[in-house]
Amino acid sequence: MKKIFLLLAITSGLLLASCSKLEESPDALIVSEQFYKTEDQATSALTGTYRKLFESGQSIYNGLFQIGVEMATDDYEAGPRARNAHVRAIAGLTHDASNDRMEQLWKQSYDAINASNVNIKSIEAMTNDQISATIKLRLVNEAKFLRALHYFNLVRWFGDVPLITVHLTSLSTDQLHVTKAEESTVYAQIEADLIDAEQLPNYLEYGEKDKARASRGAAKSLLAKVYLTQQKWSLARNKAKEVIDNEGYELFENFADVFAVDKKNGKEHIFSAQFKGNSGYQGNTLASRSAPADIPGINGDYADALHIEGGLYNSYASYDARLPVTFSTGKVSPVDSRYYALKKPQFNKYYDESVIGNQSQSSKNLPIIRYAEVLLMFAEAENELSAEATTDAIAALNEVRSRSNADLLSSSVSKDDFRELVFEERRKEFVYEYQRWFDLVRRGASYYITKLSAAGKTLAASRHLHFPTPQRELNLNPNLKQHPDWVNN
Repeated sequence: MKKIFLLLAITSGLLLASCSKLEESPDALIVSEQFYKTEDQATSALTGTYRKLFESGQSIYNGLFQIGVEMATDDYEAGPRARNAHVRAIAGLTHDASNDRMEQLWKQSYDAINASNVNIKSIEAMTNDQISATIKLRLVNEAKFLRALHYFNLVRWFGDVPLITVHLTSLSTDQLHVTKAEESTVYAQIEADLIDAEQLPNYLEYGEKDKARASRGAAKSLLAKVYLTQQKWSLARNKAKEVIDNEGYELFENFADVFAVDKKNGKEHIFSAQFKGNSGYQGNTLASRSAPADIPGINGDYADALHIEGGLYNSYASYDARLPVTFSTGKVSPVDSRYYALKKPQFNKYYDESVIGNQSQSSKNLPIIRYAEVLLMFAEAENELSAEATTDAIAALNEVRSRSNADLLSSSVSKDDFRELVFEERRKEFVYEYQRWFDLVRRGASYYITKLSAAGKTLAASRHLHFPTPQRELNLNPNLKQHPDWVNN
C-alpha cells in the first residue's frame, strides 16, 4: 500500500499547480510504470483513486462540497462555529477568485482526474500475462467513470475548464500551461467516458467487498444526469428509463434506511461516498459539522446550518417521513440524560448514534446518486417532452412521495407546475446531499436570483451561476483566463 500512496502523491497535485521552471522529467514520474505489474496492483491503485472522493479532512465529498458550493444557496448558511472567512463569504455571496475553497475544489478535482488518467493509461498498457482482459476492461471503465464525475462537477462549477485526458509525464510548460476547453467539449468527453463505463457489471454482480465500486447502473444514472443538465430531454428520459427497467434498484421502504450504517450500498444506493468511522479517520465529517455544539456530551461543530429564511423546514408536511430523518429539533444528552431543545432545526442525516461524542467518526455514507433521483430525473425529462404532465411522469414522482407519506399527485397538472413540483421534491428529498446549488443554477439566473433573494440573500447575481477560476491558478498559468462573468468582479 505504501507504493500506492507514493504513486498518487507524486503524480497528483502537479497538474496546473507546479513550478514551471523544472524542465527535466524527474525519475519519480516513472513510478507508475514500475508499479502496474500485476492485477492486484492495478486494482489497488484504482481503489486508491476512489479515496480521492472522500478522503479525511475537507475533501470533495467529505465537507468541501458543502462549504465550497452549497453555502451559496437558499437552504444553507455558515453555522455559529464556521470561523473560516472564506466559507462565510460563500454563504453571504461575497466570495471572489481569491477564495481558498474555490482553490481546493479546483485542485482536488484535477488531482483526482490526474490519478484516473494514470490508471487508464497504465492499466491499458498491461499485458495479458499481467491482468485478465475482463478485469482490465472493468478497471479502465471504473477510472473513466470517476474522471467523468469529477469533470461533471468542474464544468458545472466553473464553466469552461482545462480538459486533460492524459497523465502528467513531465513538468514542462507545454503540459502545465494548458488552456480551457469549451463547456460543450468537456461535456462530450464526460459522455464518452460514461458510455464506455456502461460496460461495467451490474451492481448485483459485485461481491461484498466490491459493492462500493462504480457499476453499469451508476454509469447510466450519471449519464442521465449529464443529459438532464444539458436539457437533452429525450436522452435523459431514455437513459433514466433504462436504469428503472433493467438495473434492479428499488427504493428502501423506510427513508431512514437510506442513511443507516447497516444498509450501506443497498438497493437504493447507486453510488456513494464511503465512510468508516474509527478506522484511520475515515469518518463522515458532515455529521460533526451539523451536530449540536451546546448539548453536553455530543461535542458537535455546528459549522453547517440551515438557512431558516429559505423556508425549507416549513415546506414539509408534519407527517412527512423525511422530516425527522433530515432534521433534529433536539437531542438527549449522553451525559445527563436530559432532553435539550435546539434553537432551530439542525441537519441530522449523518448523525451516528454509535459515536455520539465524536461525530467526526460517523460511519454513515453520503449518497452521490441514488434511485430516488433516477425516478425524479425521469419524471422531469418526461414532463419536458410533453405538453402537460404525463401518467408516467406523475407515477415516478408519486413513487418517491409515497415512501415519505407525502400527498400524492392525483391528477394531471400543467407542464410548468409539474416542473416546479419536481424541483421542490428534489429539494426536500436530497437535503444535505450536495444537490441544491446544481438544481438552482441549471434553472438559470432569474430562477437562482429569485430564490435566493426571497431567502434574504439579496447579493445573488447572475455571476453566481458559476464560481470564479481560482486566482492562484491564473497566477500559475498565463494561458488560463477568468470566467467572463467574474472579470472585474
